[in-house]
Amino acid sequence: MSKKMKIKSVAVLGLGKVGTLAAVLLHETGLDVTGFDLHAPQEELPFRVEQKSAATESEVEALCGGFDAILSCLPYHMNVGVATAAHRLGLHYFDLTEDVPTTKAILEMSGTSKGVMAPQCGLAPGLIGIIGAHLAEQFEQVRSIKLRVGALPQNPTGLLGYAFNWSPEGVVNEYLNDCEVIEEGQHKWVSPMEWVEKIYVDGHRLEAFTTSGGLGTMCETYLGHIENLDYKSLRYPGHVELMNFFFHELLMREKRDLAGEILTHAKPPVDDDVVHIHVSAEGMIDGSLQRKEYVRSYYPIEISGRVWRAISWTTSASVCAVIEMVNRGDLPASGFLKQEHIPLDPFLRTRNGRLYQAAQGGRAG
Repeated sequence: MSKKMKIKSVAVLGLGKVGTLAAVLLHETGLDVTGFDLHAPQEELPFRVEQKSAATESEVEALCGGFDAILSCLPYHMNVGVATAAHRLGLHYFDLTEDVPTTKAILEMSGTSKGVMAPQCGLAPGLIGIIGAHLAEQFEQVRSIKLRVGALPQNPTGLLGYAFNWSPEGVVNEYLNDCEVIEEGQHKWVSPMEWVEKIYVDGHRLEAFTTSGGLGTMCETYLGHIENLDYKSLRYPGHVELMNFFFHELLMREKRDLAGEILTHAKPPVDDDVVHIHVSAEGMIDGSLQRKEYVRSYYPIEISGRVWRAISWTTSASVCAVIEMVNRGDLPASGFLKQEHIPLDPFLRTRNGRLYQAAQGGRAG
């Protein structure tokens, strides 16, 4: 694939809520889109849909050989196989994974890739890292970057105050896998569901605690250049105490699949959700210590005649904006793409990035 070659056609693998919306957005951007899923959606969609499996590398190669790019919206454990097939075919590759080993495997193969290899293009990691890097570059010397994200029900019920609008498998991994941080200039791995703090967003009192995967490759990028860097999930007060009880005192950490089933059965998805973002950076400007913040709340919006949950569109729009930027030459067309190397302003000027501007709540400082 030539570095100047445009992305004209995209294969979207996995047509859940995020995959379907991503395919819709890419179609509306003007790309030739085909969606692949073993279970084809029942609703009428504006792009081609093929009911086929993409569970193995050979299946992916057979499906995607004629495309310019692959967007994987499949479960994270399938992404290494999809990325390997994309690498072999010489295609651009994009995904939404939060899984650290998956990203490291893709990074290793990207050294010989003909197209760009861009994992972690969702909300967190993804948009949150783009915002964090944008704030950090305003300082002469950076003391800290703190990234906080929560996808929550607008009207919580029960003690957990939560609804599983995202993959239960992904949430369980976030709550149980170790978390990367930079603390006092040192790269460390710390336990999840710790370092609990209180945060207010739009007048809502929330709690934040460590979860895995949200930093993407930022620790590697900022090690040696920053004193403190961490990512935490936002939840309503009391949530983390109950989840620690569930996973550790009841030993559900030993039965991850069952834990996901129990939690989803108890707290199914809701339509009226909200995504809160609270990003801050501190450092020196003109000899004085200052703080910059980017605080937003995103709610469901209508796209293509249908109302989409906040978690669905904030995730889908992020990866679609990145694909737009690669396509128009704003980003490298080969090798590994780190989210923190994507400039925020051009990102927000894309067709899909403008969705964040139109739907935003909150403030930036």
